[in-house]
Amino acid sequence: MKVLVVNSGSSSLKFQLIETSPEDIEADSDRCLARGIIERIGGQALIHFEAEGQAPTKGATPVRDHKQAVERVLAWFLNDSKLLGSAADLAGVGHRVVHGGEKFQKSVLLNDEVLAEIEDCIPLAPLHNPANLKGIRATQELLGSAMPQVVVFDTAFHATMPPAAYLYGVPYSMYRRHQIRRYGFHGTSHRYIAYRYRTQQNVPKEEVNIISLHLGNGCSACAIKNGESINTSMGMTPVEGLLMGTRCGDLDPSVVEILMQNEGLNVHEVDTLLNKQSGLLGISGLTGDMRDLLLERRENGDRRASLAIEIFCQRVKRYIGAYLAEMGGAQAIVFTGGIGQNAAEVRAEICQGLEWFGVELDPEANAKIHGQESGAITKAGCRLPVYVLPTNEELLIARDTVRSILQG
Repeated sequence: MKVLVVNSGSSSLKFQLIETSPEDIEADSDRCLARGIIERIGGQALIHFEAEGQAPTKGATPVRDHKQAVERVLAWFLNDSKLLGSAADLAGVGHRVVHGGEKFQKSVLLNDEVLAEIEDCIPLAPLHNPANLKGIRATQELLGSAMPQVVVFDTAFHATMPPAAYLYGVPYSMYRRHQIRRYGFHGTSHRYIAYRYRTQQNVPKEEVNIISLHLGNGCSACAIKNGESINTSMGMTPVEGLLMGTRCGDLDPSVVEILMQNEGLNVHEVDTLLNKQSGLLGISGLTGDMRDLLLERRENGDRRASLAIEIFCQRVKRYIGAYLAEMGGAQAIVFTGGIGQNAAEVRAEICQGLEWFGVELDPEANAKIHGQESGAITKAGCRLPVYVLPTNEELLIARDTVRSILQG
């Protein structure tokens, strides 16, 4: 079964074409046939498509909207890469949607009711859900109502969090009236890591007790106990929690009022500052890209680059300690995401000082890992091993699409 996985942003469209089936899922033999991205939709767009065994397709071309972007992808499948004989060769389409609110606790087949519920969640994710909906509507229009489409929610994995973990210390009436609570994000990634850890270690889901660290431009930590999320660092929006590329992470809420008064900013401007001008970028004054900050620190000894990295690592360490206390210990710590998978230097700084918990990093094993799946990067026999597992959200979306279609 060939499944098109779509991740639609406000001005971008990422995709993968994955061949999978219940038998492939069981054998872990799914195949990614193609992947690509269209950026800067609405003007002169940048295109990068890759197919298995073929030369990449790169270029710039006008792309008016998301419908035209999906048309371009389908035309490439049919006419250039020849991966599809017709659109009917697709078994279905899987969509990433950031926010499912309290309504959606698992992936679901798309219908009019589901579409309306996603629209109702727009106030909870005004930057993300409208963009996700653009991709959904474009594929609906182009592929027709007969094509099964499945929605996979970032928030769904965290639906198992208990009230003590997801409620804020505001009047309970605010939660009842406005759904002000912690939802968590990166759920598809954390869920994949829990799955990959249990298959690697050959343990049942109910025995998976790990701390998953998704560290990239966006960052989150997740406490996974008995295979389920019991707490996570992101909150009602993705700005809460760890320091990120351009997001501030945990912040005293009174800072918002101070910024408005002292800087003369309005609510929208403060929101932009906290989401797009803070984090690693805001502290360093240079960039939100960890790779560049590490280079600046190594080659130029840049003080603010060093400070940004130090704060980033300290925040991660703080959540590890909190979750170990909350879980009563863990079997492992797992790094994933662009930084987590590739930055050995950052992994080492985060693990430094965790010896009391049983973490004994093996510097040589850690240094060797760059992007690939690892065995433990800690010393043999240490009480709390650390692993690096590349995430694969698109694969999980494709598998959920197949399962949802077959279950009807």
